[in-house]
Amino acid sequence: MIWVILGASTASGTPEGCRGLTGEDLKLCEDASDVGTTIGVGLIVAFWVAADFILALTYVIYRLASRQPRT
Repeated sequence: MIWVILGASTASGTPEGCRGLTGEDLKLCEDASDVGTTIGVGLIVAFWVAADFILALTYVIYRLASRQPRT
């Protein structure tokens, strides 16, 4: 969760690469930075979901393997 918050907070303000630009160039540079931030946060969330899925699947397999056989 901390990674998502830190990743999203990097989008605030004008990026260093956009300093000195004006008008349409500044708007385009800021929009490109926002898209990059969105992709980065999306990747963090996707990895988080994938790890949760793998952990859940491992837990289910463990529970099925360790249960007592029916008599």
